[in-house]
Amino acid sequence: MFGRFRQARRDKAIGAALYGAIVAQARAPALYARLGVPDTVDGRFQMVVLHLALVLRRLRMDGDAGKATGQELFDLFCSDMDRSLRELGVGDLVVPKRMRKMAEAFYGRSAAYDAALDGDPGVALEEALGRNVFGDAASAGGRALAGYVIASAERLANADAEVVLAGRLPFPDPASFATYVPA
Repeated sequence: MFGRFRQARRDKAIGAALYGAIVAQARAPALYARLGVPDTVDGRFQMVVLHLALVLRRLRMDGDAGKATGQELFDLFCSDMDRSLRELGVGDLVVPKRMRKMAEAFYGRSAAYDAALDGDPGVALEEALGRNVFGDAASAGGRALAGYVIASAERLANADAEVVLAGRLPFPDPASFATYVPA
């Protein structure tokens, strides 16, 4: 009878550990200093969305347990974005509209990144990142960031479920992709 409550508490703890690791990676200084991601509120939002999309992609590999954890993770993201908007001084009447736009942005970017990673990721991913992160599909920054994302997706896909669910996400060091040029 109480098993469901224990599972819900476990899912929340796993979600919190994963979300903390995602936000920490999204704040990695090398993303901004070496890969040229704009160090702005929008640039930081883009990095949280990117890393969240990568982890949710990985969690889908783990069946129902991964889906439950993914939902908890997405709920934490929404709560964090709501809190952040309020801290930035966005009024109560405007927050739902901004949250809707943020959710649409997340789903659109996640779909674009998944499609690029599922195909030949070099150019498609570079263009998607250039457009979403740098505001220009032909951005030079998109090339280096694409290398980082491809390596991140590969490392996450190859990671054991226990490692991922423990919140130990094997993201590579973004600084090592500052000169990456896809073939």
